[in-house]
Amino acid sequence: MNHAVCIVPVAPVRTSNDHRAEMSSQLVFGESVFIHGQSNGWADIECVNDGYRGCCRVNQLKLQESPLTSLKIYTADWVQPLALNNEQLMLPLGSDLSILHANSPQLKIGYEGNAINAAAEAFDPRNIAKFAFPYLNTAYLWGGRTVFGIDCSGFAQAVFKMMDVSLPRDANQQVTVGGAVGFLEEAHCGDLAFFDDPDGKIVHVGILLTPSTIIHASGNVRIDKIDNQGIIHSQTNNRTHHIRTIRRMNEPVGLK
Repeated sequence: MNHAVCIVPVAPVRTSNDHRAEMSSQLVFGESVFIHGQSNGWADIECVNDGYRGCCRVNQLKLQESPLTSLKIYTADWVQPLALNNEQLMLPLGSDLSILHANSPQLKIGYEGNAINAAAEAFDPRNIAKFAFPYLNTAYLWGGRTVFGIDCSGFAQAVFKMMDVSLPRDANQQVTVGGAVGFLEEAHCGDLAFFDDPDGKIVHVGILLTPSTIIHASGNVRIDKIDNQGIIHSQTNNRTHHIRTIRRMNEPVGLK
């Protein structure tokens, strides 16, 4: 079998098949992967949604004969219970519920919570706030992709997914897609602002709410001020990130 689906609330994706290896990303419940090989209880995986590669424990996956088609239906609450083979899992916001409709006799699944059909959600300021604000004060976690802990690019990816806008996994990949915005003053709600280090490497990303405010994951998910030089911490007034470029992934409607 070359396919699998994540069957735990969140599974670490590591850079090698060792629990001590760096956690470079995570799988969220219901996400599908290709399996390129297995060794000592580890799977060499490739995430279907963004092509990200890494290593994950096989016992956190359910092997499939064929890829599970994502219906783009996700859990809608910060955390919500799901019954899997008569055992309760607490799923984070944005877990993929496509598995509910899969023909898998070995999995008995029950879910009675709220759900979001991402294909029916407009990419607009109201929804950007709706899907971004539940993450406020979530702790920064390198490689994290959920309300239990998240990094900057994982945050952008998770929020955009709920409006059926796909992003690559990492900030240095996200900066290569979409269209350039020339000036901060021209930015729309939902544009992504990217920030570099002294060597010019893209190291951070955030979602612009207005041309002067940004929501991003740095220490925790928070809203800060931004100007043409970069981010200004809303509590300390210290400048924390140097702006490099702004990219528009889609055209939001009704800028406020």
